[in-house]
Amino acid sequence: MESKEQIVDELLTRSIFKILPSKEEFKSALLNRRLKIYIGADATASSLHLGHATNFMILEKLRKLGHEIIVLFGDFTARIGDPTEKESVRKALSKEQVESNIKGWRKQVGKVLDFKDKVNPAKILKNSAWLSKLTFEKIIEISANFTAQQMLERDMFEKRLADNQPIYFHEFFYPLMQGYDSVVMDVDVEMGGSDQIFNMLVGRQLQKKYNSRDKFVVATTLLANPKTGKKLMSKSEGSYIALDDSPEDMFGKTMKLPDEVMMQVFVDCTFMTMVEIKELEEKMKSGLNPRDVKLRLAEEIVTIYHGKVKARAARKGFVGAFSEDKIPEDVATIEVSKGSGLMQAIVPKIVVSNTDFRRLIAAGSIKNMESGQKVSDPLSTLSENATYKIGKHRFVKIVVK
Repeated sequence: MESKEQIVDELLTRSIFKILPSKEEFKSALLNRRLKIYIGADATASSLHLGHATNFMILEKLRKLGHEIIVLFGDFTARIGDPTEKESVRKALSKEQVESNIKGWRKQVGKVLDFKDKVNPAKILKNSAWLSKLTFEKIIEISANFTAQQMLERDMFEKRLADNQPIYFHEFFYPLMQGYDSVVMDVDVEMGGSDQIFNMLVGRQLQKKYNSRDKFVVATTLLANPKTGKKLMSKSEGSYIALDDSPEDMFGKTMKLPDEVMMQVFVDCTFMTMVEIKELEEKMKSGLNPRDVKLRLAEEIVTIYHGKVKARAARKGFVGAFSEDKIPEDVATIEVSKGSGLMQAIVPKIVVSNTDFRRLIAAGSIKNMESGQKVSDPLSTLSENATYKIGKHRFVKIVVK
């Protein structure tokens, strides 16, 4: 059995980008006293994704070590909008939109973090409980701790200035509000993605000002493609694996990830040990098919959120459907009138655009599973029921009325 120090050593080398003031001080604190640790997430979408899960998995390990864990739902800050990495102002959300988004979050996070443990359960708070009550006098007092120059030094603001894009005054308040969260909860540690370092440091400065003590800042790695540098999980772009995806969707989306990101996803998004991950990596270098490794990855991820039985079923369904041309049982169904065009039937529900549809036709990537023939005419019409395979991973059943 691993010692507490061995567990902490792996924690501090896995999925960690930077620790302030230092890794050594943080390790000592973890080993010698109970820390109050929090992470915040703004309710800008109804689903959390694997990028969020990286932090929840670290926090669950820390909870098991006896530390106090708080997940802060940013129901107030979501209505301001975090300008981080945004080249244009983020659209403000209404209170009703935020409340709608947040409804399923506890269940999603609860797949990783234990809120029901009888001895040391993780906790959930919402920052509207204190931010909505701030007086204008208090806001001015908080903002007096920072300069406009400090705010304008942020990368996204510098770029907007260079591009003559507007910077709205309310955007300066976001890091102040996030920073004040640390003060109210009086935390020892804030954890967040590496894109949140500026905001977390604001909280560190305010913690020193109001509570006369320091706060550790733990910045975790972001899931990104090492070749392109592009984030793999983006709520704003809609390209992410959601924690409330069905087992089949979660499995299929994982299988679509580029091969070059697999090892990082193993590290950041599974509970497999680093020894096991290294063994897989070495086997792949020695000739193990990357597809087999990705199947393992997809099964590990689905197991966390849906259990082993559903994960195995999702794997079996994927292999059957996409490797053996077997039609899935839960294939999407579209009803159309006789004589309707295939393109009009499946764009944009299954295929993104007419251009993409024509590209698939030209590549011979749309197949009528009833006749076994590939569709060659982009203007083909529908006269009878049929199931179509589109590309490698998609199926659709057309019902002609």
